[in-house]
Amino acid sequence: MQSVITGTGSYIPTIIKKNEDFLNHQFLNSDGTSFQYENDVVIEKFKAITGIEERRYASDELNSSDLGFFAAEKAIADAKIDKEELDYIILAHNFGDVNSKTTQSDILPSLASRVKFRLGIKNPNCVAYDILFGCPGWVQGVIQAEAYIKSGIAKKCLVIGTETLSRVLDDNDRDSMIYSDGAGACVIEAVEGNQETGILSHAAQTNTLDECYYLFFGKSYNENDKTDTRYIKMYGRKIYEYGLSNVPLAMKKALDKSGVDISEVKKVFIHQANEKMDEAIIKRFYRLFKTKVPKNVMPMSIHKLGNSSVATVPTLFDLVQNGKIEEQEIHKGDVVIFASVGAGMNINAIVYRY
Repeated sequence: MQSVITGTGSYIPTIIKKNEDFLNHQFLNSDGTSFQYENDVVIEKFKAITGIEERRYASDELNSSDLGFFAAEKAIADAKIDKEELDYIILAHNFGDVNSKTTQSDILPSLASRVKFRLGIKNPNCVAYDILFGCPGWVQGVIQAEAYIKSGIAKKCLVIGTETLSRVLDDNDRDSMIYSDGAGACVIEAVEGNQETGILSHAAQTNTLDECYYLFFGKSYNENDKTDTRYIKMYGRKIYEYGLSNVPLAMKKALDKSGVDISEVKKVFIHQANEKMDEAIIKRFYRLFKTKVPKNVMPMSIHKLGNSSVATVPTLFDLVQNGKIEEQEIHKGDVVIFASVGAGMNINAIVYRY
């Protein structure tokens, strides 16, 4: 019994936020002091490191569950299944539904339940629940779906990653330029037979002793902000070093377990966190196998879509599947790797034969 992705879908919000839209922001250091550079220099340095030119924000009337619903609808249609046959809806997010112009999270009921409601699924045996696993949440949801299918508990699962990070940003924090909104989803089905398709292996870790609070909720850098509002914060350098040290090892562990040779890997769908970090991770991964990085092995969407957390990997996969990223294709029999890193600190990887 193999776990095979039979349908994908994504939702890319309509509001485009370009780098130049941040020129009039007041960026501050963590101690509240002003930057020594003008904003145009800050933004240029930011682009050189992250690769981000623009990002997408959800329109005011939409929340994370809405975005997840749109992506889920597309994935179900692409898989050509009866939605009533779904055994599980697993939805990954970090902040729940956050209404526009507020920072209060709403996760009651769960976002997965809201999506099931919007889909109009009547079957009570379709179990819907959320997972919180940082940016690797969608990948972890796929790992959970694989476990259900392999154990015989489920035959069809819907896995969604959705987020509206634009609702939890500190406008005075330069790092706020990284984040964006979006959603991606897939249907995973149990397929009979011994053919080596679908999920071949996976690996995951949580490191907390030193790394637990690399990403956290913290106060605004603006000392004049006397509210008790908290915003997403991170220790960027520590995350970079953590990702560089750990993600290649998780990818190698998953690949070693699969029995697949590195030469068979045609694509690596890695979390769109930071272009320079992702490039460094891929180089270090291939260095573990003493081989060069193949051309076009790492599709990227961060330049135009930013970092939408749990949505980046499924959205990227959906875009490549549908021929929407130049010079990127997947063919029958190709081996691909899904990999991510994020708050927890968590890392994971999946080896998949298309």
